[in-house]
Parts: sequence; structure tokens; C-alpha cells
Amino acid sequence: MESRRKRRRSQLYKWGLYFLLLLACTVLQTLPGFLQFGQAKPVFLLSLALAVAVCEDEFSGALFGAVCGLMWDYTAGRTAGLLALTLMALSFGISVASQLYLKLTQTNFALVTAGALWLVLSSDFLFYYAMPGYSNMLERYICYVPLTVLLSAVLAIPFYRAVSWISTTFKIDNGVI
Repeated sequence: MESRRKRRRSQLYKWGLYFLLLLACTVLQTLPGFLQFGQAKPVFLLSLALAVAVCEDEFSGALFGAVCGLMWDYTAGRTAGLLALTLMALSFGISVASQLYLKLTQTNFALVTAGALWLVLSSDFLFYYAMPGYSNMLERYICYVPLTVLLSAVLAIPFYRAVSWISTTFKIDNGVI
């Protein structure tokens, strides 16, 4: 009986800390002028979603990615669900790839985050700027996307370290029932 209580308490602490990180990332991402260089501003929610996805199992990572996407949709004033579905699929895919193929280091995680963010921002640019036909599209893309990817990839490393610490600290032993 005691081990079930300990496991439940451990899981509540772990997911509670993940939720607090989610709130902190949401606040930091929406602060006006925080770490902003020109038009570029780092994206924290994607880094957090991917960090949880590589440290947890596929289902939990995908679900947390969907929640991060919903928060990003809500705070960006976009149609609810588009970024949620995107982050859910990315989190699931990267979780599976990290378990089967990738040796995760901080550098690899930063590169994976940069690639995923480049994909998300490029598709966002395509649907919201290129297709409607705004002027100076190429200038906006060149000034915004590469710098945002670089800032987010560098700042993804502390999130990876925090999430891996939380995951290992509150790890469940599956052999104990």
C-alpha cells in the first residue's frame, strides 16, 4: 500500500512541476520585449514540449505537447488546435525517434529543437504570410525565422536539463507494486 501511495505522490510532484514549467514558459514567451532581438523572440513552449517528450513515454509526451500547443495557440491569438496538433505530432515523433534511434545529449536536443522549430515557423510563415501575399515576405522570413530558431535552440538546453532532472528525480520503479 505504501508503494502505491509513494508512486502516486511521485507522479503528482513530477507532473505538477511540469505544469509549473509550462506556466513559466507561457509567461516568459508572452512577456513584451523579453529577450527580443529585432523581430525575433525565442519560443519556449516548443522546447519544453520536446524536452518532456524525450524524457517521458510517447503518449505522455504527445499529450503534454498538445497542451503546450493549446497554450501557444491561446496566447498567440490563433485558431485553437493548429499548433496543438502540430506539437502533438512532433512530440510523439521525436519521443519515438529518441527512444529508438537518437543518443540524447544536450547538443542533439538543441539541434532537434532547432529543426522542429524551423519546420513549425516555416509552415506558419507559409500559411499566414506567403499565401495571403503580403509584401516584403522574404525580408520578414530572413529577419525573423533564423534568429528565432537560434535563440530558441540555445535556450532549449536549460529546459532539457530541468526536465531530465525532474524525470530522473521522480522516476517510478516498475518492479515495485
